[in-house]
Amino acid sequence: MMYVPWLPPADVLMAFRNSNLLSGKLIVIILFMASIFAWAVMISKWNELAAAQRASWRFLQAFRREGHPLALFLRRQRFDPSPLYRIYEAGCATLGGEITGLKRGEPELLPSQDRLERIEMNALQIEVVRRVTERAVADQALLLENRMGFLMTAVSASPLLGLLGTVWGVLDAFGAMAVKGMANLSAVAPGISGALLTTVVGLLVAIPSSIGYNMLAGRIRTLAVQMDNFSQEFVAELQRAFVKA
Repeated sequence: MMYVPWLPPADVLMAFRNSNLLSGKLIVIILFMASIFAWAVMISKWNELAAAQRASWRFLQAFRREGHPLALFLRRQRFDPSPLYRIYEAGCATLGGEITGLKRGEPELLPSQDRLERIEMNALQIEVVRRVTERAVADQALLLENRMGFLMTAVSASPLLGLLGTVWGVLDAFGAMAVKGMANLSAVAPGISGALLTTVVGLLVAIPSSIGYNMLAGRIRTLAVQMDNFSQEFVAELQRAFVKA
């Protein structure tokens, strides 16, 4: 069985103590704080997307069981964590405004379901609803991507910041060695070990952030496809219900 050596915590602390204030300690502290924030973003975003997917699945099941596309809206049945429900809510509100001639489409402004079945709408009114649902899809996509930019920044900037600290620290170590006139390894090794610490910490921030970003981006893409598909499905159901041949 192959033995894989691990870096002891004492060596990490020693490297941190041997590093310079600006090129070592400050960069390590910045990367450490970035790591905490990145993990907080990944955990909260994962929970948010998981709740959105569960609510969206329940909403789609309920929507497809109904005989009329506005039934859930008229009953005030809500699926708040779901971005699909937000699109549906925006489309129903706009449809209510088109039917009643008012700017707001609250449920109480819509006629009963029996009267809705006798209402006819033209292609222009349906197109208005389509455009509103498309804008709602774009708005919900922006909300889903909220804080993802920080993770992408952590992925790309953390290794570079760590490399900056390493190069800076090595320059300081060799500069100090030149001033002291000492060319032995024992004189420069502590400074170099402290300089390399920033690269290690930078990679420890970037690697989990990269994995988390890719996993979250996959969930966001799935929800984005579901939102586009539902928007088209909803408009098609409205055409079937309100546009008479």
